[in-house]
Amino acid sequence: MPASYARPELLASPDWLAEHLGRPGIRAVDCRHRVDGSARQLYALGHIPGAVFVDWAHELVDGDDPLPYQLVGPDAFAAVMSRAGIGDGMTAVLYDDATSHYAARVWWSLQAYGFEGVRILDGGWTAWQASGRPISASGSGSEVEPATFTPRANPARLMSTGDVRALLGSRAVDLIDVRGPAEFHGQGGNALRLGHIPGAMNVPAALLTETGSQRFVSAERAAALFTDAGASRSRRAVTYDGAGIAAAKAAFVLNLLGYTDVAVYDAGWAEWGSRMDLPVDR
Repeated sequence: MPASYARPELLASPDWLAEHLGRPGIRAVDCRHRVDGSARQLYALGHIPGAVFVDWAHELVDGDDPLPYQLVGPDAFAAVMSRAGIGDGMTAVLYDDATSHYAARVWWSLQAYGFEGVRILDGGWTAWQASGRPISASGSGSEVEPATFTPRANPARLMSTGDVRALLGSRAVDLIDVRGPAEFHGQGGNALRLGHIPGAMNVPAALLTETGSQRFVSAERAAALFTDAGASRSRRAVTYDGAGIAAAKAAFVLNLLGYTDVAVYDAGWAEWGSRMDLPVDR
């Protein structure tokens, strides 16, 4: 596990998870995702023993919102958590097989509803398999007792388009675009308009994990990526990407580094880049 992070308790190593699996109040959560909907089948074929599967892209997303991947409301969110056996006072350990993009999205979703007991498995499913530890293939999955999850909305974690527009030009906020450089500079993308929000800095989320191991980069490397781009712990950080997934990963790393005021603009470029009334830079 990367050393020297200000908040290492946000991460779990395979060793830590193996030691704590099965203890009361610990719930491993499989957050893997496939666009074709096959992630549940992957879970059935093999997962961390005792882990529950959360189909976050459907269960934790508002299907009635025209924008992609917008967070579902509190009652629906609480119902999913309750069925998954994730309740008040527990610790959820999240993992995926995609450099923690999806695990971080679920982490941020839990944070948005006031749930603090969350860790991400460093290296995810890849690290667990590489450790040689047991894998369960329980077909339909692990049976868990429903839990009581009380949603407590945390508006400081979430920014709307109106919120971001009101912050343009503010010296108290760092707006961080975590897409790749080509999209940031308007040289690619699939939105109506190309470029970035005026005043934003570019820290690609892809640089925050190691390519091979899928573990998070060292604290020194992560801190340099943000500070070299111009970010400061003394200011509020607002991350965005296309639709709030990679942005959640960047927000997670900022929390690891000790940034205390971090929000995600989850509508991101999906909304900003589709509106002709909003300013765009390249």
